[in-house]
Amino acid sequence: MQQQSERSPSESYFWPAVWAIGLHVLIFGTLFVSFAFTPELPPARPIVQATLYQLKSQSQATTQTNQKIAGEAKKAAAPQYETEQMEQKKAEQQKLEQQKVAAAKAAEQKKADEARKAEEAAEAKKADDAKKAEEAKKQQADIAKKKSEEEAKKKAADEAKKKAAEEAKKKAAAEAAKKKAAEDAKKKAAAEAAKKKAAEEAKRKSTEDKKAAALADLLSDTVEREQTLADEVGDQVAGSLDDLIIKLISENWQKPLSTRPGMSVELLIQMLPDGTITNASVTRSSGDGPFDSSAVAAVRSVGRIPEMQQLDRATFDRMYRQRRVVFKPEDLGL
Repeated sequence: MQQQSERSPSESYFWPAVWAIGLHVLIFGTLFVSFAFTPELPPARPIVQATLYQLKSQSQATTQTNQKIAGEAKKAAAPQYETEQMEQKKAEQQKLEQQKVAAAKAAEQKKADEARKAEEAAEAKKADDAKKAEEAKKQQADIAKKKSEEEAKKKAADEAKKKAAEEAKKKAAAEAAKKKAAEDAKKKAAAEAAKKKAAEEAKRKSTEDKKAAALADLLSDTVEREQTLADEVGDQVAGSLDDLIIKLISENWQKPLSTRPGMSVELLIQMLPDGTITNASVTRSSGDGPFDSSAVAAVRSVGRIPEMQQLDRATFDRMYRQRRVVFKPEDLGL
C-alpha cells in the first residue's frame, strides 16, 4: 500500500488526462458534424470544455497536480482549437460557395421559370388569338350563311309573289273570257229568244188578223145573212162567236212560263144577254195550275162581248148563258 501511494503524480493522472482529451475531441467532432449538416444556422464559436476530476484527496499535492493537468490540457487544446477554427472557416467558405451556387441555380431556375412562363403566356396568347380568329371566321361564315339564306328566302318569296300574280292574271283572264262567253251566249240566247218571240208575235198577229178578218166578214154580212144565222142558229154561228171569244181571250192572256204545246183547259163562261161576262171557272184542268189560272184571268179581263146582242134571247139563253170553251195554246199560234 505504501509502495502504490508512492507512485509519481504524472503516472497517477495519465489516464484521466487521456479521457479528458478524448472527450474534448468527441465534442469538437460533434460540433463539426453539426456545422456541416446545418448550413442555415449561424456559425457558433467552439466551446472548449474541460472536465476536471477531483480526487478524494484534498491535499496540496493533489491541487497542484490538478492545476498541472489543466495547464497541459490547455496546451494540448490550443492546436486543436486552431484546427477547429480552420475547419470552421473552411466550412463557412463551403457554405458560402454552396449558397452562391444555390443562388445561381435559383436565379437560373427563376430565369427558366420566367422564360417558361413567358413562353406559356406567348403560347396562350397565340392560342387565344387563333381561337379569336377562328371565332371571327366562324362568325363571318354564319353571317354569310344567314345572308345567303335571307337572300334565298327573299328570292323564293319574290318568285312566289310573281307566280301568284301570274296565276291571278291567268285566272282573271279566264274569268273575263268565261264572262264574255257567258255574255255572248246570253246575248245570243236573247237574240234567238227575241227572234223567236218576233216570229211567234208575227204568227200570232197573222192568226189574229185572219180571225179578225173572218169576224169582220161575219159582222159585215147583210141583214138577211144575220137573219138567216139567227133562224138557223147552227153550229157555224156558234163557231164564229166561239172564235170571237177565243180571240178576245187571247188578247188579254198573259203567257205563263210553264206553257207548252199540247196543253188545253175547258172553261165555263157565264154571261148576261148584253154580253157581260159574270163568271169564269175551270171545268177540266190542263194539269198545270198557272196555265189554268192564266186562262180564267184572260176571260175575266174581256169583261163584255157586245156581239152577243145579235142573238135573240132564246138562242142566247140556250147557247151562251153558260158556254163551255176549250182553250189551247195552239189556238194562239203557239
